Amino acid sequence: MRFLVMVKGDDPDATSGPSAVLLEEMAKFNERLLAEDRIVLVEGLTSSADGVRILFDGDAEPKLIDGPFAESKELVAGFWVLNGESLEDVVELMKQAPNPEESGGVLEIRRIAE
Repeated sequence: MRFLVMVKGDDPDATSGPSAVLLEEMAKFNERLLAEDRIVLVEGLTSSADGVRILFDGDAEPKLIDGPFAESKELVAGFWVLNGESLEDVVELMKQAPNPEESGGVLEIRRIAE
């Protein structure tokens, strides 16, 4: 089974970005996941300032909203697509991940419909 693990961030538009220590810890964790044949894909995302939202409202023409999306409290800052035996398996694995935000991060895990 495949699972999407989303790294949530309150302020992925912050100019400081992750610390060098966190980047090194994430790189080591990802190397481990690669060695265990768990990673299908892992990526970080650029700032929401580089993004666009498309809002659908019934039959009206979809509305485009350019980033940044300051009104959002939880934006996706990065993600993994992982192989796993079960949701519980992936939860246990990701509990070992470095904290994605030095002040307290959130990972959301969802099974990919196949």
